[in-house]
Amino acid sequence: MLEFYGYWTSTALLSVLYLASAYMYATKGPWVREALTELGYSANNLVPFMIIVKVLGPVAILSRVSVPLSDLAYAGIFFHLLLSGLAHIGVRKPVGALPAAIGLALLITSFMTQNDARDLPSPYIKAAAH
Repeated sequence: MLEFYGYWTSTALLSVLYLASAYMYATKGPWVREALTELGYSANNLVPFMIIVKVLGPVAILSRVSVPLSDLAYAGIFFHLLLSGLAHIGVRKPVGALPAAIGLALLITSFMTQNDARDLPSPYIKAAAH
């Protein structure tokens, strides 16, 4: 039962984190572009793409239309959070890596407990646990 609540709590918080970030990217464009430029990225093409990804990732996990698609969304979010945190650390702004660290903790909890809360199990949980 604890895993069930752990899954839904971590998944909901991760989704809120991503959807709030997508909203910020969409509404505070100049500030986001400046922040991404400080991290060394070309923000002009990246921002619209990231808005789409930050919405579709949580939708794929929450809707679970397809288990492979959901697992792919987990992988994409994992790499995004990892690279985001490392980018902030790389420019010596470790406080900026805090949302990514929180997101990684939520993501790992969500991924590892998904089979306890969902009818269709992911085949990758056993492999990830070993």
